[in-house]
Amino acid sequence: MNEIFSGVGDPVVTDATKGGGSDAARIAEVNAWLAAQFDAAGKEVPDFEYTPRSIAHLYNLATVSQAKTQAANIVANDFRQKVSEYRSQAARIREILENVGFAQESLPSNVIASAQVLANVANLLNIRDTELSSFLVAMGDISLRKTGVEEKRAEVHKESKTLLDYTRTAIARLTYLKRTLAQLEDDVTPCEVQMENWKTNLGVMASKERQYMQQYNNYKALLNRVGYTPEINHGVLVEMAEHRKDLEKKTKPILDTLRSYQDLPPDKALAALAIEDKKRQYAAAEKYLEDVLHSALAMSD
Repeated sequence: MNEIFSGVGDPVVTDATKGGGSDAARIAEVNAWLAAQFDAAGKEVPDFEYTPRSIAHLYNLATVSQAKTQAANIVANDFRQKVSEYRSQAARIREILENVGFAQESLPSNVIASAQVLANVANLLNIRDTELSSFLVAMGDISLRKTGVEEKRAEVHKESKTLLDYTRTAIARLTYLKRTLAQLEDDVTPCEVQMENWKTNLGVMASKERQYMQQYNNYKALLNRVGYTPEINHGVLVEMAEHRKDLEKKTKPILDTLRSYQDLPPDKALAALAIEDKKRQYAAAEKYLEDVLHSALAMSD
């Protein structure tokens, strides 16, 4: 209510409060309820501004409060009536007991104590009388409740045992994970050293790769420059070597003949003729060698 109450002086009636008889009736009911509540507390009603929101809020509070007050009064009146009935019944029972000589003053102390215990047990069992049947029903009810509590206790014990097993398993797994983490942390330094070595070796291998690729390109360019083709394989080269040997055998007598001419007398004309003849023979042998090589290449294709 402190959030609603504000301002100083008499209550201010705004245009929103002039909406008709229903609003005026609500304001009057709210004022009456506030006056009653604050009078009961010994305080004065604080000043506040009448707005539709504050009036609606206070009217709801007043309605709820009045309903609860009415309900409380009904319950209180019922309790008062029951107290009156119980007192009258107690007076009647006391009178009957006194007439038969069972007044409380004339009973022994142990009987009074037993009756008090019996009354306490009846109150504890929440029964209205001390009849044996009532006690038996109450005891049966307590037995059923006890059975239910024992069943719930067994279920809770079973669940707690399961949770305990789960907890132990979780603790074991946590211990294993901690041990694994410690082992991994110990392996970090050696792994870092090994990674550094791998990184260095990788740099060296990359440098070697570039070097080998450069050499490969150089050799490839050299082979292209000398006319190497993929058709020239080992078998072709072996066959060409054999033809070369054959040509060397055929040209050797010619070379020996040319060397024998070196011992001839220095006749310039004859020597020139002989030399020209041997040159023609040598050129013919070379042409034959080229023809053989070309034919060998053609056969490999």
